[in-house]
Amino acid sequence: MASTTDKHNKGTEGLGESPVNKYPKPPFPKTPQEVPGTESAMNPKADHGEQSYRGKNRLAGKVAIITGGDSGIGKAVAIAFAREGADVLISYLDDVEDRDAEDTVKYVREAGREAIAVKGDISSEAHCQKIIGVAVDKFGKIDILVNNAAYQMSREKLQDIPAWEWEKTFAVNMHSMFYLCKAAEPHMAPGGSIINTTSVNAYEPNPTLLPYAATKAAIQNFTSNLNQLLLEQGKGIRVNAVAPGPIWTPLIPSTIPDHEHFGENTPFERPGQPVEVAPAYVFLASEEANYISGATLPVTGGRITI
Repeated sequence: MASTTDKHNKGTEGLGESPVNKYPKPPFPKTPQEVPGTESAMNPKADHGEQSYRGKNRLAGKVAIITGGDSGIGKAVAIAFAREGADVLISYLDDVEDRDAEDTVKYVREAGREAIAVKGDISSEAHCQKIIGVAVDKFGKIDILVNNAAYQMSREKLQDIPAWEWEKTFAVNMHSMFYLCKAAEPHMAPGGSIINTTSVNAYEPNPTLLPYAATKAAIQNFTSNLNQLLLEQGKGIRVNAVAPGPIWTPLIPSTIPDHEHFGENTPFERPGQPVEVAPAYVFLASEEANYISGATLPVTGGRITI
């Protein structure tokens, strides 16, 4: 494969700048979207590292699956993984996200790596099995599984949460993780890495995100438990998690009514950008994290996770 171009490997601008002031701070324009939201309708635009992320060959020859890879954190992780030398399969949900998914595929291929996009609902075990099958058929192996896609809705009162929404939140955020891990594990060799996306809400839950926060706490436990199970069985597959704080993605203007103030509750007084989270996934997927398993790496803009 061709190597990453100089354009993609240029250094991050603004070295020496305080991270607090590196990106826009609220209040933002009020720009509500329909779920699941798209990148093109966001204001301000999110930064996925399109122009700044610099690869260092940490994942050369690896194959990665990333759910929710069309936008937000998943898009930034896909771009970073590709520039680190990995081929990438991204999964995404719906037709409305086609354009965002195509954009992610474009950036992966511009980095000289192979890219596949698979559309469908990961709350279905059959679809999760399809994702794994497509990756194995195309690439012959799976080295990295990133369980990133998530669903949330904001509700002010317990009585406002319909039963179907509670069930859907667990189906998308939690059940899919089990389905994908179960289907992928037989195809992962020792040295493989599973990385789950939990949240600062696992530690400091937002009362308006009751179902979502509950799933993120469950993901925290699942990560630690699966880590023990796989290592005790001698699989040699590491399982870790990343706990983002408030990150500016299409999920926010499509599910949070007061998104114009999103991220003000961090010491940085702003939300994080997807590019600021992606390096955590790169680190946990790389051999640099060889002795790290069952851990959660917080990327929260200073919000406390202990």
